[in-house]
Amino acid sequence: MSEFSHPIRAKSEPRFPGGPVADPAGSHHERRIRSFQPRRSRVTAGQGDALKRLWPVWGFDIDGRGVLDLEEMFGGLPVVLEIGFGMGEATAQMAAADPDTGILAVDVHTPGQGNLLGLAERNGLSNVRVANGDAIILLREMLAPDSLDGLRVYFPDPWPKKRHHKRRLIQPEFLTLAARCLKPGALLHCATDWEPYAEQMLEVLSAHPDFENTQQDGGFAPRPAFRPLTRFEGQGLVKGHKVHDLLFRRASESGQNVHGGS
Repeated sequence: MSEFSHPIRAKSEPRFPGGPVADPAGSHHERRIRSFQPRRSRVTAGQGDALKRLWPVWGFDIDGRGVLDLEEMFGGLPVVLEIGFGMGEATAQMAAADPDTGILAVDVHTPGQGNLLGLAERNGLSNVRVANGDAIILLREMLAPDSLDGLRVYFPDPWPKKRHHKRRLIQPEFLTLAARCLKPGALLHCATDWEPYAEQMLEVLSAHPDFENTQQDGGFAPRPAFRPLTRFEGQGLVKGHKVHDLLFRRASESGQNVHGGS
């Protein structure tokens, strides 16, 4: 083998030994419709290096095999779950601005995972943990009731085609799972630049008994100062897209019994 050649990697062999795996929970056993679509794109040398070195320290796979001890993981900090962080720039900014809050950031995009780990290291952000896999399994199997102080879902896939609307993340079933894990009064913050999805989010959240709109008029909220203007959002604004923020709180009196709980 020449010094310029590379060994052939088997499909089952991890791309980054000790790093995130392709299918941590065995998705072929999950029959439900997925709200996300894994993206395959090039991992830079820096991102790969971060994955190899930092994944064993700050990363984990969502395998559904046990409940996380967030108290131990974040040293007693209140914890906010962020679902879908892209390349992680906004996550890193929020972590730096609020070091007394832990951010549990979930995504399936390998370059983004590596990028966020690298940002956390370079900026000394000890309050970030990166999770790889399906957020539904995380909420359902790996988080204790009333364990989260907040939930952020920024710019989720809008699945614009009507036949794909059932794949959208913000649905009643997801909100019931989220409500179980959120502490009473915890903030659920969604943002999207796809107006039909924003309207659906508002309708679904307003109808769910476990959530209350923070806006007295029952509508959308101004962008809060703690949510950075992301590169993706900036590109959308240039194209004339309107961004909608939704700020709902977990109701103090849970309505989960309505959904069949005991």
